Amino acid sequence: MTANGSTPGVKSDHYSYTVYADPAMADSFDQVRFGGPIGSLQAEIQARVIAEFAGPLAGKTALDVGTGTGRAALIMAGAGAAVTAVDASAEMLRVARARADHRHAGIRFEVGDAHHLAHPDGAFDVAVSLRVLMHTPGWRQCVAELCRVARQRVIVDFPATGSVASIQSVTRRIAAAAGGKVEAYRVFTEATIRRELEAHGYRVTRIHRQFVLPVAFHKRIGSRAFTEGLEGALASTGVLRLAGSPVTMLAER
Repeated sequence: MTANGSTPGVKSDHYSYTVYADPAMADSFDQVRFGGPIGSLQAEIQARVIAEFAGPLAGKTALDVGTGTGRAALIMAGAGAAVTAVDASAEMLRVARARADHRHAGIRFEVGDAHHLAHPDGAFDVAVSLRVLMHTPGWRQCVAELCRVARQRVIVDFPATGSVASIQSVTRRIAAAAGGKVEAYRVFTEATIRRELEAHGYRVTRIHRQFVLPVAFHKRIGSRAFTEGLEGALASTGVLRLAGSPVTMLAER
């Protein structure tokens, strides 16, 4: 959901186009990712981090790139921002619009390309892009575009190289090379994303790391109390700082 076929040099058959163009994927996305006690916990954590990192939004403009079903856009609109939400998938936007209509949220939805945003420099106070860099064919170009259209703040997230996500990333890339239809996402070091943001005039000011253990493990257990207790214990020992993932970064001018 991070690009579309109009982008020069980007392959239109990349999974980030095709997977999220599926109506069934769009309809089931929220339940698969945010259903159940652990999914609900993830949603709460994400909402809190967005609110804290975006800062006071009343009267400000915000852009959500790769909005998917509109979760981040709805959070920012609820905080008083005038929100524009962009995604390459018309099907994901269909679901996002329905959610926004249900909440009477006046969000502007656009089919668009994270590699080439159709907005002028500094058009938004805040630009947010979640679960995009890990999938998009040209992640550096996407970072450059986020920094270009934002005036003050950029918020991105990514799976960390030092986390368990690295193992899954490697296995998926092997499967993809063998012809398997999988989302062969990439992982990043914090230093890599920091350097890219700094190259565009931004300075990382806050970082949040979610879990040490994989979300799939916690969902298999299915106990919010277990997850909060175990992850809290791991955080207290410093493991979260070393191996927490995904990582959410706030960068400011």
